[in-house]
Amino acid sequence: MGSRPSKARFCCWGLQFNRAVLEAPGAAESEEENGELYELQPFQEFSFEQLRLATLGFNAANIVSEQGEKAPNVVYKGRLDAQRRIAVKQFTRSAWPDPRQFLEEAKAVGQLRSHRLANLLGCCCEGDERLLVAEYMPNNTLAKHLFHWDTRPMKWSMRLRVLVHLAEALQYCNRKGRALYHDLNAHRVLFDDECNPRLSSFGLMKSSRDGKSYSTNLAFTPPEYMKSGRVTPESVIYSFGTLLVDVLSGKHVPPSHALDLIRNCNFAMLIDSFVQGQFSNEEGSKLVCLASKCLKYEQRERPNARSLVHALTRLQKDLEEPSYVLMDMPRGCGSSCEVLNLSPLGEACSRSDLTAIHAILEKIGYKEDDGITNEPSFQMWTDQMQESMNSKKKGDTAFRRKDFDTAIESYSQCIEVASMSSPTIYARRCLSYLMTEKPHLALKDAMQALVVSPTWPTAFYLQAAALFMIGIEDEAHESLKDGSSLETKMNGEH
Repeated sequence: MGSRPSKARFCCWGLQFNRAVLEAPGAAESEEENGELYELQPFQEFSFEQLRLATLGFNAANIVSEQGEKAPNVVYKGRLDAQRRIAVKQFTRSAWPDPRQFLEEAKAVGQLRSHRLANLLGCCCEGDERLLVAEYMPNNTLAKHLFHWDTRPMKWSMRLRVLVHLAEALQYCNRKGRALYHDLNAHRVLFDDECNPRLSSFGLMKSSRDGKSYSTNLAFTPPEYMKSGRVTPESVIYSFGTLLVDVLSGKHVPPSHALDLIRNCNFAMLIDSFVQGQFSNEEGSKLVCLASKCLKYEQRERPNARSLVHALTRLQKDLEEPSYVLMDMPRGCGSSCEVLNLSPLGEACSRSDLTAIHAILEKIGYKEDDGITNEPSFQMWTDQMQESMNSKKKGDTAFRRKDFDTAIESYSQCIEVASMSSPTIYARRCLSYLMTEKPHLALKDAMQALVVSPTWPTAFYLQAAALFMIGIEDEAHESLKDGSSLETKMNGEH
């Protein structure tokens, strides 16, 4: 009996909310406040070789399903010049048969720059290759944090922040002439280094020929798309409504079921029980009514992005609290060295102790090269192997004596004429570059070692040492973390 008055207020208040808030004419539009003044390098065209190196040869270990993409198009994480982290989406060969259309579309999306987007940085269009490059978001997706959380569910105030940022992203795109977003869902909302939610820029590309604008789950597809197969700005609002229901419920609830619960004023069944007590009945009612408005069958009855921003902004809470605090996650992308299980080499690289690194590499020798199987032909051996071996021996002697300039020269000659790639030679030349204060060249060698041997912890540790010398500490900590993770896995297998 005690809950009936609040339910009555919820249903009746919804009419007032629809009229007074959604259609309010004075919704503020401030690019500065909405995070749209975002400095980023201009959109650029990358070579296929650049992206191959960045993803360690499109290694399967770098595939990230959390970027919101499904097969057949694959997304890889990578590092550009071992520094800037990126997400690389690789299309199938038939996805964009017209290279001009692909370039025009990518460049148009690449003009967008906002704190609310995982922005498109560039593309690659060489031969049959079609790749997109975007900012990498390291802290998973909204789907992960809502549906598959490990420790605790997302707080109410963080859920509101997600909705506000997403609505602002859509409003920004609308004003920039990109009103269509394809298959908006919880996998398309990503979290950056500071745990702020961002909308994936991949969904702003027009759907390719081998894919559909929406997933095959028809229960979540806008009704008009079922009829015409076309995405409209109103379709995007409908999808926002399904996301709003996801955020409210903590589950992927079909719109038809959500609307039934709303019509029956079954407030308790719709709202996630884990956030009960974190909001007032009025706040919950406003969001439920907003969801029902977005999910209207008739397109013209749905609100626009501007109205969504206005309505949601008024509900925000804990505005001064950083997102990483609300999410109870570490700030930034780096991990502290003290919490990692580092080997002696990892510890030496974390301290930038080049003398210790040298002693360890000298002791390790060429053990990693035992797994390299690309044997040369007899003709190659007779023509090249002797010269390569002589250069290697000269380089090893210089490396042992700490004559690093000679080591660099000799190892470079060996690499130039060798028929096989040696991760150890790249590692030794990498340290030689560090010893002679050439950290950028050292980074390139660490990357080359990883291309040859993608699961070699030593290469990750040397990459960290070079990044520390350059002063890019967050990325250096990430490399230490990668190396430590690989070593832990390898030790567990043995």
